[in-house]
Amino acid sequence: MQLGVGARYKGGVAGTRLILVGIGVSAVLTSLTNWQLSEAQTFDTQAAMRWLTGSLNNASWNGVQLVLVAVVVLAPVLLAQWRNLAITQLGDDTAEALGVRVSRTRLILVVAAVGLIAFATASAGPIAFVAFLSGPIAARLVGPGTNLLVPAALVGCLLVLCSDFAGQWLFDARYPVGVVTGVLGAPYLIYLIIRTNRTGGSL
Repeated sequence: MQLGVGARYKGGVAGTRLILVGIGVSAVLTSLTNWQLSEAQTFDTQAAMRWLTGSLNNASWNGVQLVLVAVVVLAPVLLAQWRNLAITQLGDDTAEALGVRVSRTRLILVVAAVGLIAFATASAGPIAFVAFLSGPIAARLVGPGTNLLVPAALVGCLLVLCSDFAGQWLFDARYPVGVVTGVLGAPYLIYLIIRTNRTGGSL
């Protein structure tokens, strides 16, 4: 739905338009989810809330196999577009002048990324802030001018594993991995907002 609305407008799939449509779609789906939870049985509600928080407690090999298939199919699509992705960071007009079809590239990247996220979320729930944290961490580790897709993916995996270990073993109570990543990611988001307000840049 989101991609369809974005693609129907003149100018193709614009980043701001996708974000705004995504916020609207997310609000509608969140309302439907809350309604379903209010109508569900107590046991089903508890299981759903654990999944919505983001948890590896109920992970299974069937879920791992599905995620592996998605990675094998969709990861090469992302890797094939990394040069175009790097060029689009210069701005849409500059990228178009350099021969990159920005709308087409953005559409391919969004479809592939959403596919990977969908399979990962179906397996473990929406684990918060992993992508938000792994990209900047990978950029600091490997430096500028490098393909960040693989390093960011590896950092994300390590972040999830370490957060799950911390949530299960470092505290008196056990916490889902999504709680730990949320505690780590929220302060970083606040820091970025403060820094952006001071410098006048963008996130």
